Amino acid sequence: MAREFQRGHKAKISDLTAGTDLYVGVQISGPGLTFDISCFGLDAEERLSDDRYFIFFNQPKSPEDSIQLLGAQSGDTESFRVTLDRIPSQIQKLSFTATIDGGGQMSQIAPGYLRIVAGGEEVARYSFDGAEFSTERAVMLGDLYLKDVWRFAAVGQGFDGGLDALLKNFGGEVAEEEPEAAPQQPAVPAQSQAPAFAPPAQAPAPAPSFGAPPAPAAAPSVHTAPTVAAPAPSAPAAPTSPQSFTPPGQTFTPPGAPPAGQYAPPGVPAGQFTPPGAVAGQFAPPGAPGAVPGQAQPFGGGTQLAPVPPEANVRVVLTKYAEAPVGDRWTEQNTNLVRATLTKDAPILAKQGSMVAYQGDIDFAHKGSGLLGKLTGALTGQGMSLMRCTGNGEVFLADEASRVFVIRLQGEQIYTSAQGVLAFDETLETEVRRIEGAGLPGGGFFSMLFSGTGAVVVKTRGVPVVLPVGAATYVDGNAVIAWSAGAQAVTTTSLRLRRSGYARQTTEAVNLQFRGAPGNFVVVQPFEV
Repeated sequence: MAREFQRGHKAKISDLTAGTDLYVGVQISGPGLTFDISCFGLDAEERLSDDRYFIFFNQPKSPEDSIQLLGAQSGDTESFRVTLDRIPSQIQKLSFTATIDGGGQMSQIAPGYLRIVAGGEEVARYSFDGAEFSTERAVMLGDLYLKDVWRFAAVGQGFDGGLDALLKNFGGEVAEEEPEAAPQQPAVPAQSQAPAFAPPAQAPAPAPSFGAPPAPAAAPSVHTAPTVAAPAPSAPAAPTSPQSFTPPGQTFTPPGAPPAGQYAPPGVPAGQFTPPGAVAGQFAPPGAPGAVPGQAQPFGGGTQLAPVPPEANVRVVLTKYAEAPVGDRWTEQNTNLVRATLTKDAPILAKQGSMVAYQGDIDFAHKGSGLLGKLTGALTGQGMSLMRCTGNGEVFLADEASRVFVIRLQGEQIYTSAQGVLAFDETLETEVRRIEGAGLPGGGFFSMLFSGTGAVVVKTRGVPVVLPVGAATYVDGNAVIAWSAGAQAVTTTSLRLRRSGYARQTTEAVNLQFRGAPGNFVVVQPFEV
Protein backbone atom coordinates (compact mmCIF):
# COMPACT_ATOMS: atom_id res chain seq x y z
CA MET A 1 0.00 0.00 0.00
CA ALA A 2 1.43 3.37 -0.99
CA ARG A 3 1.99 5.81 1.83
CA GLU A 4 -0.12 8.94 1.36
CA PHE A 5 1.73 12.22 1.87
CA GLN A 6 0.38 15.68 2.59
CA ARG A 7 2.15 18.96 1.88
CA GLY A 8 5.21 19.29 4.14
CA HIS A 9 5.38 15.61 5.08
CA LYS A 10 8.81 13.96 4.81
CA ALA A 11 10.12 10.41 5.08
CA LYS A 12 13.29 8.42 4.55
CA ILE A 13 13.39 6.51 1.29
CA SER A 14 14.59 3.48 3.26
CA ASP A 15 11.29 3.58 5.19
CA LEU A 16 9.40 3.37 1.89
CA THR A 17 11.54 0.87 -0.02
CA ALA A 18 14.90 -0.89 0.13
CA GLY A 19 15.48 -0.13 -3.55
CA THR A 20 17.49 2.74 -5.05
CA ASP A 21 16.17 2.48 -8.63
CA LEU A 22 13.04 4.65 -8.51
CA TYR A 23 10.28 5.66 -10.90
CA VAL A 24 8.86 9.14 -10.25
CA GLY A 25 5.56 9.87 -11.99
CA VAL A 26 3.63 13.16 -12.13
CA GLN A 27 -0.02 13.45 -13.17
CA ILE A 28 -1.29 17.01 -13.62
CA SER A 29 -4.04 18.42 -15.82
CA GLY A 30 -6.46 21.31 -16.08
CA PRO A 31 -9.06 22.63 -18.51
CA GLY A 32 -7.30 24.45 -21.34
CA LEU A 33 -3.87 24.10 -19.67
CA THR A 34 -0.64 22.44 -20.80
CA PHE A 35 2.35 21.81 -18.58
CA ASP A 36 6.13 21.43 -18.67
CA ILE A 37 7.43 19.04 -16.02
CA SER A 38 11.14 19.15 -15.14
CA CYS A 39 13.69 17.96 -12.58
CA PHE A 40 16.36 20.25 -11.13
CA GLY A 41 19.51 18.65 -9.72
CA LEU A 42 20.71 21.03 -6.99
CA ASP A 43 23.90 21.31 -4.92
CA ALA A 44 24.23 21.57 -1.14
CA GLU A 45 23.18 25.24 -1.29
CA GLU A 46 20.08 24.30 -3.33
CA ARG A 47 21.47 26.00 -6.43
CA LEU A 48 21.61 24.79 -10.02
CA SER A 49 25.40 25.03 -10.15
CA ASP A 50 25.67 22.50 -13.01
CA ASP A 51 23.00 23.04 -15.66
CA ARG A 52 23.59 19.56 -17.08
CA TYR A 53 21.34 18.48 -14.20
CA PHE A 54 18.38 20.52 -15.40
CA ILE A 55 16.39 17.61 -16.87
CA PHE A 56 13.61 18.59 -19.26
CA PHE A 57 12.33 17.63 -22.73
CA ASN A 58 15.37 19.02 -24.55
CA GLN A 59 17.92 17.57 -22.08
CA PRO A 60 16.39 14.21 -21.16
CA LYS A 61 19.15 12.78 -18.98
CA SER A 62 22.09 13.65 -16.77
CA PRO A 63 25.68 12.90 -17.88
CA GLU A 64 25.92 9.58 -16.01
CA ASP A 65 22.23 8.62 -16.66
CA SER A 66 21.33 8.75 -12.96
CA ILE A 67 18.32 10.95 -13.83
CA GLN A 68 16.36 10.19 -17.00
CA LEU A 69 13.20 11.66 -18.49
CA LEU A 70 10.87 8.85 -19.61
CA GLY A 71 7.88 10.76 -20.99
CA ALA A 72 4.19 10.09 -20.49
CA GLN A 73 3.38 6.50 -19.52
CA SER A 74 1.25 4.41 -17.17
CA GLY A 75 -1.27 7.24 -16.89
CA ASP A 76 1.33 9.79 -15.77
CA THR A 77 1.68 13.12 -17.57
CA GLU A 78 5.47 12.85 -17.22
CA SER A 79 7.81 10.38 -15.56
CA PHE A 80 11.46 10.01 -14.57
CA ARG A 81 13.87 7.25 -13.66
CA VAL A 82 16.13 8.09 -10.71
CA THR A 83 19.00 5.81 -9.69
CA LEU A 84 20.01 7.13 -6.29
CA ASP A 85 23.29 5.26 -5.93
CA ARG A 86 24.56 6.71 -9.25
CA ILE A 87 23.88 10.37 -8.47
CA PRO A 88 27.19 12.26 -8.06
CA SER A 89 28.05 13.58 -4.61
CA GLN A 90 27.71 17.24 -5.59
CA ILE A 91 23.99 16.75 -6.32
CA GLN A 92 22.19 16.87 -2.96
CA LYS A 93 18.59 17.45 -4.02
CA LEU A 94 16.27 16.63 -6.94
CA SER A 95 13.33 19.02 -7.22
CA PHE A 96 10.44 17.91 -9.43
CA THR A 97 8.51 20.89 -10.80
CA ALA A 98 5.53 21.70 -13.03
CA THR A 99 5.13 24.91 -15.04
CA ILE A 100 2.09 26.10 -16.97
CA ASP A 101 2.88 26.51 -20.68
CA GLY A 102 0.85 29.57 -21.66
CA GLY A 103 -1.83 31.41 -19.71
CA GLY A 104 -3.54 30.13 -16.60
CA GLN A 105 -3.01 29.56 -12.90
CA MET A 106 -2.37 26.52 -10.72
CA SER A 107 -5.68 27.14 -8.93
CA GLN A 108 -7.38 25.79 -12.08
CA ILE A 109 -5.76 22.34 -12.03
CA ALA A 110 -7.74 19.15 -11.45
CA PRO A 111 -6.74 16.65 -8.74
CA GLY A 112 -3.28 15.25 -9.53
CA TYR A 113 -0.35 13.57 -7.83
CA LEU A 114 3.37 12.89 -7.65
CA ARG A 115 4.17 9.25 -6.93
CA ILE A 116 7.22 7.08 -6.32
CA VAL A 117 7.33 3.50 -7.58
CA ALA A 118 9.98 0.93 -6.64
CA GLY A 119 10.13 -2.65 -7.86
CA GLY A 120 6.87 -2.18 -9.76
CA GLU A 121 5.00 -1.19 -6.56
CA GLU A 122 3.85 2.32 -5.69
CA VAL A 123 5.37 3.21 -2.32
CA ALA A 124 4.55 6.94 -1.92
CA ARG A 125 1.98 9.37 -3.29
CA TYR A 126 1.48 13.10 -2.76
CA SER A 127 -1.96 14.14 -4.00
CA PHE A 128 -2.81 17.77 -4.73
CA ASP A 129 -5.44 19.90 -6.46
CA GLY A 130 -6.11 23.49 -7.42
CA ALA A 131 -7.51 24.36 -3.99
CA GLU A 132 -3.96 24.22 -2.60
CA PHE A 133 -2.79 27.00 -4.95
CA SER A 134 -3.91 30.41 -6.15
CA THR A 135 -2.13 32.51 -8.80
CA GLU A 136 1.04 30.40 -9.09
CA ARG A 137 2.21 29.43 -12.58
CA ALA A 138 5.10 27.21 -11.48
CA VAL A 139 5.20 24.83 -8.50
CA MET A 140 7.74 22.61 -6.79
CA LEU A 141 5.79 19.38 -6.27
CA GLY A 142 8.24 17.15 -4.41
CA ASP A 143 11.92 16.69 -3.54
CA LEU A 144 14.30 13.78 -3.22
CA TYR A 145 17.07 15.13 -0.99
CA LEU A 146 20.17 13.83 0.77
CA LYS A 147 20.38 14.37 4.52
CA ASP A 148 22.58 11.57 5.80
CA VAL A 149 20.32 9.32 3.73
CA TRP A 150 18.02 9.98 0.79
CA ARG A 151 14.60 11.26 1.79
CA PHE A 152 11.36 12.35 0.12
CA ALA A 153 9.42 15.56 0.87
CA ALA A 154 6.03 16.64 -0.45
CA VAL A 155 6.51 20.37 -1.15
CA GLY A 156 3.53 21.92 -3.00
CA GLN A 157 4.90 25.48 -3.19
CA GLY A 158 5.10 27.74 -6.23
CA PHE A 159 5.83 31.06 -7.89
CA ASP A 160 3.53 33.54 -9.60
CA GLY A 161 6.32 34.45 -12.02
CA GLY A 162 6.33 31.02 -13.68
CA LEU A 163 9.45 29.41 -15.06
CA ASP A 164 11.53 32.59 -14.82
CA ALA A 165 10.93 32.87 -11.08
CA LEU A 166 11.57 29.14 -10.65
CA LEU A 167 14.91 29.36 -12.44
CA LYS A 168 15.99 32.42 -10.45
CA ASN A 169 15.07 30.62 -7.22
CA PHE A 170 17.50 27.85 -8.15
CA GLY A 171 20.21 30.26 -9.28
CA GLY A 172 19.72 29.59 -13.00
CA GLU A 173 20.56 32.22 -15.57
CA VAL A 174 17.66 33.90 -17.33
CA ALA A 175 18.58 35.34 -20.73
CA GLU A 176 16.68 37.66 -23.03
CA GLU A 177 15.39 35.95 -26.18
CA GLU A 178 14.72 37.74 -29.47
CA PRO A 179 11.35 37.17 -31.18
CA GLU A 180 11.27 34.52 -33.88
CA ALA A 181 8.95 34.28 -36.86
CA ALA A 182 8.69 30.49 -36.99
CA PRO A 183 9.67 28.42 -33.94
CA GLN A 184 10.82 24.91 -34.80
CA GLN A 185 10.79 21.63 -32.99
CA PRO A 186 14.07 19.78 -32.25
CA ALA A 187 15.48 18.01 -35.29
CA VAL A 188 16.20 14.85 -33.31
CA PRO A 189 13.16 12.51 -33.20
CA ALA A 190 11.65 12.20 -29.74
CA GLN A 191 12.01 8.42 -29.69
CA SER A 192 15.78 8.63 -30.08
CA GLN A 193 15.94 10.55 -26.80
CA ALA A 194 14.14 7.83 -24.80
CA PRO A 195 16.25 5.74 -22.37
CA ALA A 196 17.27 2.36 -23.69
CA PHE A 197 15.22 0.49 -21.11
CA ALA A 198 11.95 2.28 -21.89
CA PRO A 199 9.05 0.02 -22.98
CA PRO A 200 8.56 -0.28 -26.78
CA ALA A 201 6.17 2.26 -28.26
CA GLN A 202 4.05 -0.32 -30.12
CA ALA A 203 4.17 -3.93 -28.93
CA PRO A 204 3.32 -4.41 -25.25
CA ALA A 205 6.16 -5.70 -23.09
CA PRO A 206 6.60 -6.47 -19.39
CA ALA A 207 7.30 -3.35 -17.33
CA PRO A 208 10.84 -3.00 -15.90
CA SER A 209 11.28 -4.07 -12.28
CA PHE A 210 11.14 -0.46 -11.09
CA GLY A 211 8.40 0.52 -13.52
CA ALA A 212 5.09 2.11 -12.68
CA PRO A 213 2.04 -0.15 -12.20
CA PRO A 214 -0.76 0.25 -14.74
CA ALA A 215 -2.87 3.33 -14.06
CA PRO A 216 -6.65 3.64 -14.43
CA ALA A 217 -7.70 4.02 -18.04
CA ALA A 218 -9.39 7.35 -17.35
CA ALA A 219 -6.18 9.09 -16.19
CA PRO A 220 -5.47 11.96 -18.61
CA SER A 221 -2.19 12.78 -20.25
CA VAL A 222 -1.90 16.40 -21.23
CA HIS A 223 1.83 17.00 -21.67
CA THR A 224 2.69 19.32 -24.50
CA ALA A 225 6.34 20.11 -25.11
CA PRO A 226 7.25 23.81 -24.92
CA THR A 227 8.40 25.63 -28.04
CA VAL A 228 12.09 25.36 -28.87
CA ALA A 229 13.32 28.45 -30.68
CA ALA A 230 16.21 28.77 -33.10
CA PRO A 231 19.18 31.00 -32.03
CA ALA A 232 18.32 34.69 -32.03
CA PRO A 233 19.57 36.92 -34.89
CA SER A 234 22.54 39.09 -34.06
CA ALA A 235 20.86 42.30 -35.23
CA PRO A 236 19.57 44.31 -32.26
CA ALA A 237 15.84 44.43 -31.80
CA ALA A 238 13.44 45.26 -29.01
CA PRO A 239 12.75 41.96 -27.25
CA THR A 240 9.07 41.15 -26.91
CA SER A 241 9.11 37.48 -25.94
CA PRO A 242 9.47 36.31 -22.33
CA GLN A 243 12.81 35.50 -20.78
CA SER A 244 14.26 32.02 -21.01
CA PHE A 245 16.83 29.79 -19.37
CA THR A 246 19.74 28.86 -21.65
CA PRO A 247 21.59 25.59 -20.97
CA PRO A 248 24.95 25.16 -22.77
CA GLY A 249 24.52 24.69 -26.50
CA GLN A 250 20.75 25.02 -26.59
CA THR A 251 17.99 27.55 -26.16
CA PHE A 252 14.80 26.98 -24.21
CA THR A 253 11.83 29.34 -24.53
CA PRO A 254 9.42 29.23 -21.56
CA PRO A 255 5.68 29.66 -21.92
CA GLY A 256 4.73 32.96 -23.57
CA ALA A 257 1.80 35.29 -23.27
CA PRO A 258 -1.06 34.92 -25.78
CA PRO A 259 -1.01 37.22 -28.85
CA ALA A 260 -2.58 40.62 -28.45
CA GLY A 261 -6.34 40.64 -28.94
CA GLN A 262 -6.77 36.97 -28.04
CA TYR A 263 -7.12 37.23 -24.27
CA ALA A 264 -9.43 34.76 -22.58
CA PRO A 265 -10.14 34.54 -18.85
CA PRO A 266 -7.96 32.01 -16.95
CA GLY A 267 -9.20 28.44 -17.33
CA VAL A 268 -11.28 29.10 -20.49
CA PRO A 269 -9.78 27.15 -23.45
CA ALA A 270 -8.82 29.21 -26.46
CA GLY A 271 -11.72 29.76 -28.83
CA GLN A 272 -14.42 29.12 -26.23
CA PHE A 273 -14.79 32.63 -24.82
CA THR A 274 -17.98 34.35 -25.96
CA PRO A 275 -17.54 38.12 -26.39
CA PRO A 276 -20.41 40.53 -25.85
CA GLY A 277 -22.97 40.32 -28.64
CA ALA A 278 -22.27 36.68 -29.50
CA VAL A 279 -24.86 33.91 -29.30
CA ALA A 280 -25.84 33.31 -25.69
CA GLY A 281 -25.76 29.95 -23.93
CA GLN A 282 -22.62 28.50 -25.53
CA PHE A 283 -20.35 28.68 -22.51
CA ALA A 284 -20.07 25.93 -19.92
CA PRO A 285 -17.56 25.85 -17.06
CA PRO A 286 -14.50 23.73 -17.99
CA GLY A 287 -14.52 20.32 -16.38
CA ALA A 288 -18.29 19.92 -16.29
CA PRO A 289 -18.96 16.15 -16.19
CA GLY A 290 -20.66 14.23 -18.97
CA ALA A 291 -24.06 12.62 -18.78
CA VAL A 292 -24.67 9.77 -16.36
CA PRO A 293 -25.81 6.69 -18.32
CA GLY A 294 -29.56 6.61 -18.80
CA GLN A 295 -30.10 10.34 -18.28
CA ALA A 296 -30.71 12.95 -20.96
CA GLN A 297 -28.97 15.87 -19.22
CA PRO A 298 -25.50 15.66 -17.61
CA PHE A 299 -25.21 16.51 -13.94
CA GLY A 300 -23.69 19.95 -13.47
CA GLY A 301 -24.07 20.82 -17.14
CA GLY A 302 -27.80 21.34 -17.53
CA THR A 303 -27.74 25.10 -16.95
CA GLN A 304 -25.45 27.10 -19.21
CA LEU A 305 -24.23 30.60 -18.56
CA ALA A 306 -25.19 33.56 -20.69
CA PRO A 307 -22.28 35.66 -21.99
CA VAL A 308 -21.33 38.65 -19.88
CA PRO A 309 -18.94 41.54 -20.48
CA PRO A 310 -15.37 40.43 -19.68
CA GLU A 311 -14.83 43.44 -17.44
CA ALA A 312 -17.46 42.08 -15.06
CA ASN A 313 -15.18 39.13 -14.21
CA VAL A 314 -18.20 36.92 -13.55
CA ARG A 315 -16.96 34.26 -15.95
CA VAL A 316 -13.58 34.10 -14.25
CA VAL A 317 -15.16 33.54 -10.83
CA LEU A 318 -17.52 30.85 -12.08
CA THR A 319 -14.74 29.04 -13.90
CA LYS A 320 -12.58 28.99 -10.80
CA TYR A 321 -15.33 27.39 -8.75
CA ALA A 322 -16.77 25.15 -11.48
CA GLU A 323 -17.65 21.58 -10.57
CA ALA A 324 -14.60 19.34 -10.69
CA PRO A 325 -14.36 16.84 -13.58
CA VAL A 326 -15.74 13.39 -12.90
CA GLY A 327 -13.01 11.05 -11.74
CA ASP A 328 -14.07 7.72 -10.33
CA ARG A 329 -16.98 6.99 -7.97
CA TRP A 330 -15.60 9.44 -5.38
CA THR A 331 -14.31 12.85 -6.45
CA GLU A 332 -12.86 15.48 -4.14
CA GLN A 333 -14.64 18.62 -5.36
CA ASN A 334 -12.33 20.76 -3.21
CA THR A 335 -10.63 20.44 0.15
CA ASN A 336 -13.94 20.60 2.03
CA LEU A 337 -16.43 18.88 -0.29
CA VAL A 338 -16.61 15.39 -1.79
CA ARG A 339 -18.93 14.13 -4.54
CA ALA A 340 -20.16 10.53 -4.75
CA THR A 341 -21.56 9.23 -8.05
CA LEU A 342 -24.25 6.66 -7.25
CA THR A 343 -25.90 3.82 -9.11
CA LYS A 344 -28.85 1.80 -7.81
CA ASP A 345 -26.76 -1.28 -7.13
CA ALA A 346 -24.01 0.56 -5.23
CA PRO A 347 -25.31 2.63 -2.26
CA ILE A 348 -23.16 4.51 0.23
CA LEU A 349 -23.41 5.27 3.93
CA ALA A 350 -22.78 8.84 5.10
CA LYS A 351 -22.96 10.84 8.29
CA GLN A 352 -26.53 12.00 8.82
CA GLY A 353 -26.91 15.64 7.82
CA SER A 354 -23.74 15.72 5.70
CA MET A 355 -25.60 16.11 2.37
CA VAL A 356 -25.23 19.66 1.05
CA ALA A 357 -26.55 19.05 -2.49
CA TYR A 358 -27.57 16.23 -4.80
CA GLN A 359 -28.51 15.76 -8.44
CA GLY A 360 -30.64 12.99 -9.88
CA ASP A 361 -32.98 10.44 -8.30
CA ILE A 362 -31.51 9.86 -4.83
CA ASP A 363 -33.20 8.38 -1.76
CA PHE A 364 -31.96 9.02 1.80
CA ALA A 365 -32.83 6.60 4.61
CA HIS A 366 -31.73 6.88 8.25
CA LYS A 367 -29.40 4.22 9.66
CA GLY A 368 -28.45 4.32 13.34
CA SER A 369 -25.29 3.31 15.11
CA GLY A 370 -26.66 -0.20 15.54
CA LEU A 371 -25.47 -0.93 12.01
CA LEU A 372 -21.91 -0.66 13.31
CA GLY A 373 -21.69 -3.08 16.19
CA LYS A 374 -24.96 -1.95 17.87
CA LEU A 375 -23.26 0.93 19.65
CA THR A 376 -25.09 4.10 20.63
CA GLY A 377 -23.81 7.60 21.18
CA ALA A 378 -25.03 7.55 24.77
CA LEU A 379 -22.92 4.47 25.52
CA THR A 380 -19.68 5.33 23.76
CA GLY A 381 -19.60 9.09 23.47
CA GLN A 382 -18.48 8.54 19.90
CA GLY A 383 -21.55 7.03 18.26
CA MET A 384 -22.62 7.81 14.71
CA SER A 385 -25.95 8.42 13.04
CA LEU A 386 -25.74 7.30 9.43
CA MET A 387 -27.91 7.71 6.37
CA ARG A 388 -28.06 5.29 3.45
CA CYS A 389 -27.92 6.99 0.04
CA THR A 390 -29.26 5.03 -2.95
CA GLY A 391 -30.32 5.78 -6.51
CA ASN A 392 -28.83 7.23 -9.68
CA GLY A 393 -27.10 10.59 -9.48
CA GLU A 394 -24.59 12.54 -7.47
CA VAL A 395 -24.43 13.44 -3.78
CA PHE A 396 -22.25 16.25 -2.43
CA LEU A 397 -21.11 15.71 1.17
CA ALA A 398 -19.43 18.00 3.72
CA ASP A 399 -19.33 18.52 7.48
CA GLU A 400 -18.89 22.03 8.93
CA ALA A 401 -16.18 22.89 6.35
CA SER A 402 -13.88 20.14 7.63
CA ARG A 403 -11.19 18.98 5.21
CA VAL A 404 -12.09 15.71 3.50
CA PHE A 405 -9.89 12.94 2.11
CA VAL A 406 -10.83 9.86 0.11
CA ILE A 407 -8.96 6.69 1.13
CA ARG A 408 -9.39 3.90 -1.45
CA LEU A 409 -8.94 0.33 -0.28
CA GLN A 410 -8.10 -2.57 -2.58
CA GLY A 411 -8.57 -5.63 -0.40
CA GLU A 412 -6.90 -3.70 2.45
CA GLN A 413 -7.71 -2.53 5.97
CA ILE A 414 -7.55 0.77 7.83
CA TYR A 415 -8.61 2.00 11.26
CA THR A 416 -10.37 5.32 11.80
CA SER A 417 -11.79 7.08 14.81
CA ALA A 418 -15.59 7.07 14.85
CA GLN A 419 -15.56 10.86 14.83
CA GLY A 420 -13.36 10.99 11.73
CA VAL A 421 -15.69 9.20 9.27
CA LEU A 422 -17.78 11.20 6.80
CA ALA A 423 -18.92 8.46 4.37
CA PHE A 424 -17.96 5.07 2.95
CA ASP A 425 -19.02 2.43 0.44
CA GLU A 426 -21.57 0.00 1.82
CA THR A 427 -19.60 -2.86 0.24
CA LEU A 428 -16.85 -2.43 2.85
CA GLU A 429 -16.86 -4.65 5.91
CA THR A 430 -16.95 -2.65 9.16
CA GLU A 431 -16.09 -3.59 12.71
CA VAL A 432 -16.10 -1.43 15.83
CA ARG A 433 -13.26 -2.04 18.27
CA ARG A 434 -12.75 -0.56 21.71
CA ILE A 435 -9.40 0.51 23.15
CA GLU A 436 -9.71 0.53 26.92
CA GLY A 437 -8.34 3.49 28.82
CA ALA A 438 -9.16 5.72 31.76
CA GLY A 439 -9.91 9.33 30.94
CA LEU A 440 -11.04 8.64 27.39
CA PRO A 441 -14.64 9.43 26.32
CA GLY A 442 -17.06 6.81 27.66
CA GLY A 443 -14.21 4.95 29.37
CA GLY A 444 -12.59 3.92 26.10
CA PHE A 445 -11.63 4.92 22.60
CA PHE A 446 -13.78 3.38 19.86
CA SER A 447 -12.22 2.81 16.46
CA MET A 448 -13.70 1.52 13.24
CA LEU A 449 -11.90 -1.10 11.16
CA PHE A 450 -12.72 -0.99 7.44
CA SER A 451 -11.85 -3.99 5.27
CA GLY A 452 -12.30 -4.96 1.63
CA THR A 453 -12.50 -2.99 -1.60
CA GLY A 454 -14.07 0.44 -1.63
CA ALA A 455 -13.53 3.95 -0.32
CA VAL A 456 -13.67 5.64 3.08
CA VAL A 457 -14.02 9.42 3.30
CA VAL A 458 -12.39 10.82 6.44
CA LYS A 459 -12.68 14.39 7.71
CA THR A 460 -10.27 16.49 9.73
CA ARG A 461 -10.30 19.91 11.32
CA GLY A 462 -7.37 21.61 9.64
CA VAL A 463 -4.56 20.09 7.61
CA PRO A 464 -3.53 16.74 9.12
CA VAL A 465 -0.07 15.24 9.40
CA VAL A 466 0.74 11.64 8.51
CA LEU A 467 3.33 10.30 10.96
CA PRO A 468 5.35 7.13 10.34
CA VAL A 469 4.95 4.81 13.32
CA GLY A 470 8.23 4.45 15.16
CA ALA A 471 9.36 2.90 18.41
CA ALA A 472 7.82 5.70 20.47
CA THR A 473 4.92 7.37 18.64
CA TYR A 474 2.33 8.94 20.96
CA VAL A 475 -0.85 10.74 19.87
CA ASP A 476 -3.54 12.50 21.86
CA GLY A 477 -6.54 10.18 21.58
CA ASN A 478 -8.82 13.15 20.85
CA ALA A 479 -6.75 14.23 17.83
CA VAL A 480 -6.11 10.90 16.09
CA ILE A 481 -8.05 10.38 12.82
CA ALA A 482 -6.83 7.12 11.26
CA TRP A 483 -4.00 4.61 11.29
CA SER A 484 -2.79 1.63 9.31
CA ALA A 485 -4.13 -1.79 10.20
CA GLY A 486 -0.63 -3.06 10.97
CA ALA A 487 -0.15 -0.54 13.77
CA GLN A 488 -1.12 -1.53 17.32
CA ALA A 489 -2.74 1.16 19.47
CA VAL A 490 -2.51 1.01 23.26
CA THR A 491 -3.36 3.62 25.89
CA THR A 492 -0.70 5.14 28.08
CA THR A 493 -0.46 7.88 30.70
CA SER A 494 2.28 10.42 30.16
CA LEU A 495 4.35 11.12 33.28
CA ARG A 496 6.33 13.96 31.69
CA LEU A 497 3.63 16.01 29.97
CA ARG A 498 0.80 15.53 32.44
CA ARG A 499 -2.11 17.89 31.84
CA SER A 500 -0.02 20.84 30.66
CA GLY A 501 0.83 19.06 27.39
CA TYR A 502 -2.78 18.79 26.22
CA ALA A 503 -5.33 21.22 24.94
CA ARG A 504 -7.94 19.89 27.35
CA GLN A 505 -6.92 19.96 31.01
CA THR A 506 -10.18 18.65 32.48
CA THR A 507 -9.24 15.00 31.96
CA GLU A 508 -6.24 12.83 32.72
CA ALA A 509 -3.21 13.07 30.46
CA VAL A 510 -3.98 9.93 28.47
CA ASN A 511 -2.83 9.33 24.94
CA LEU A 512 -2.40 6.48 22.50
CA GLN A 513 0.89 4.81 21.78
CA PHE A 514 1.27 3.28 18.33
CA ARG A 515 3.60 0.38 17.62
CA GLY A 516 4.31 -1.45 14.40
CA ALA A 517 6.78 -2.47 11.73
CA PRO A 518 8.23 0.14 9.34
CA GLY A 519 5.67 1.29 6.80
CA ASN A 520 2.84 1.83 9.28
CA PHE A 521 1.41 5.29 9.86
CA VAL A 522 -1.01 7.36 11.93
CA VAL A 523 -2.99 10.44 10.80
CA VAL A 524 -3.30 13.31 13.29
CA GLN A 525 -5.40 16.46 12.97
CA PRO A 526 -4.47 19.84 14.54
CA PHE A 527 -7.68 19.91 16.57
CA GLU A 528 -9.24 17.99 19.46
CA VAL A 529 -12.74 16.61 19.05
